[in-house]
Amino acid sequence: MSKIIFMGTPDFSTKVLEMLIAEHDVIAVVTQPDRPVGRKRKMTPPPVKRVAQEAGIQVYQPEKLADSEELEDLLQLEADLIVTAAFGQLLPESLLEAPRLGAINVHASLLPKYRGGAPIHQAIIDGESETGVTIMYMVKKLDAGNIISQKAIEIEDQDNVGSLHDKLSFLGAELLHDTLPDIINETNESIPQDDSKASFASNISREDERVNWEASARDIFNHIRGLSPWPVAYTTMDDTNMKLFAARIEADKDGDPGEIIETTKKAMIVGTGSSDAIALTEIQLAGKKRMPVANYLSGVQESLVGKVLV
Repeated sequence: MSKIIFMGTPDFSTKVLEMLIAEHDVIAVVTQPDRPVGRKRKMTPPPVKRVAQEAGIQVYQPEKLADSEELEDLLQLEADLIVTAAFGQLLPESLLEAPRLGAINVHASLLPKYRGGAPIHQAIIDGESETGVTIMYMVKKLDAGNIISQKAIEIEDQDNVGSLHDKLSFLGAELLHDTLPDIINETNESIPQDDSKASFASNISREDERVNWEASARDIFNHIRGLSPWPVAYTTMDDTNMKLFAARIEADKDGDPGEIIETTKKAMIVGTGSSDAIALTEIQLAGKKRMPVANYLSGVQESLVGKVLV
């Protein structure tokens, strides 16, 4: 049985790791260090670490793998294959070249589209009708190695980052399950990526999260669901930040961009840069809990119509 080192960090990676543990010989897991989480800044292990520890697998957590003592330990394991999935670090060349069968990555896009750290978010934000998973050989350049296999999935209007993330997590494990036998038997094929068709999905910045109400209703709708439930789109009302978790397009309701043109029992209807509006249905005001807009409106004493979100 081939010896595999797995590298990954977030929830997306756990389904891949669980499949590998069930069917292959995972000799080590590499993940990011524990990080402080929440208001109390409690040190919290990455999801992948918890899965590995439950299976009794040695875990390495270097801050930067290329400069770490752990690198030499990993090289001495003489793994046959390295599998990564949302690890969050580039691998040093010495490690890429060490395994007999190479190093492969499970990436949540249809490469060469959306290389980088936020492919699920960006596919929704850009209004793509489909995305998928790619298994590729790893090279020194980010997400640029030869493609071994791909599988597409439809992006539906009701999808947000959370739901699409879960679908792609299962799809990634399934595709790797189907692809690994040929890799291990050295009978697989691979094709180079067309760099001229490459696009990039960089990690989301704070400024990327702010809603531009001058955009069309469709673009704003995609922006909100493309950041929900994390890191979450936001706007400002009366100098107070408001996170936007859910919305829908309200057709043929015209209003100035960002202006609250109507409230219903369950939504705030906001004007956009197009002839359609956005109905906000789930929000979180600074210092408050996430809530349906219906709950928020039930406690508001003044009319919100005419207020402008920026």
